[in-house]
Amino acid sequence: MQLLSQFLRRNETDEQLSDLIATLMVACKEIALKLRQGALAGIHGSTDNTNVQGETQKKLDVISNEILKTVLLNHSLVAGVASEEESNPVPGNKDGRFLVIFDPLDGSSNIDINVSVGTIFSILEAPAGEDFANEAAYLQSGRKQLASGYVLYGPSATLVLTTGHGVNMFTLSHTGDFLLSRENVLIPEETKEFAINMSNRRFWEPAMRNYVDDLLEGAEGPRGKNFNMRWVASMVAEVHRVLTRGGIFTYPWDERAPKKPGKLRLMYEGNPMSMLVEQAGGLATNCYRDIMDVEPDDIHERVSVALGSKKEVEALMSYHTGEEPTQVD
Repeated sequence: MQLLSQFLRRNETDEQLSDLIATLMVACKEIALKLRQGALAGIHGSTDNTNVQGETQKKLDVISNEILKTVLLNHSLVAGVASEEESNPVPGNKDGRFLVIFDPLDGSSNIDINVSVGTIFSILEAPAGEDFANEAAYLQSGRKQLASGYVLYGPSATLVLTTGHGVNMFTLSHTGDFLLSRENVLIPEETKEFAINMSNRRFWEPAMRNYVDDLLEGAEGPRGKNFNMRWVASMVAEVHRVLTRGGIFTYPWDERAPKKPGKLRLMYEGNPMSMLVEQAGGLATNCYRDIMDVEPDDIHERVSVALGSKKEVEALMSYHTGEEPTQVD
């Protein structure tokens, strides 16, 4: 089995980018160890704080965020970082080449019940002459990502990575190395599996309600086949299932969402996951257009998400015609 470093060299990945990915994995391995220790490490439960999103922070949200910040900001190649848990970006080395954007622990509401969570990351080129304490340097479309991925902390710790040349999976071994475990991942074009939070149905726009209603009618309905529904409430786990066996995952527009339609964050979740899905042959959209074509105007901007098996995402989009929903002020 190939080491992550050997794989990146074989594929002629930029040496500095490879170095940064290796540094990211140092932080993720430390987070994996904390998770493995569970309650013994005192990581369960919530803090008395809320993050910039107004969400109560889990203890491991804070711990994971600090681990990633400390490891990355000590690296000479990192010009700055932006985290879902931070109000503002944090500058690093002014001569650094890269910006790293991350969700330190996606799905953290599942920590206490021992369900899979994960770290999502996106790597961008640092624009010359910018102030990396200012979010303007980070507001780049998903098309400008140099690499993206996540580490899923489940029964095994799995790195899923793209540097723009396909998607590959690496499993953390007992020796502390990430070893290549699945190469050139491709998402099946068709599926009979969908993932959505049905409890929010009354808040969706009519097109999404019609789409899901048709899925639920099964073989007797207009889609002519039976669908199974899944829901984990952890985007990392949902996307990992899509990459592993196909499916569609969607967190659609919701009339309660503040300012921007959607719950998931464009920079921390939407863009990095979209790059992975597209590189694996799938589609990643906001139900109207590709997520990576959205030009961000806020580091914490939210976005609707529908991603996965190409033909099923196309079917969903066919229900959504005309203009996107009006923003909610």
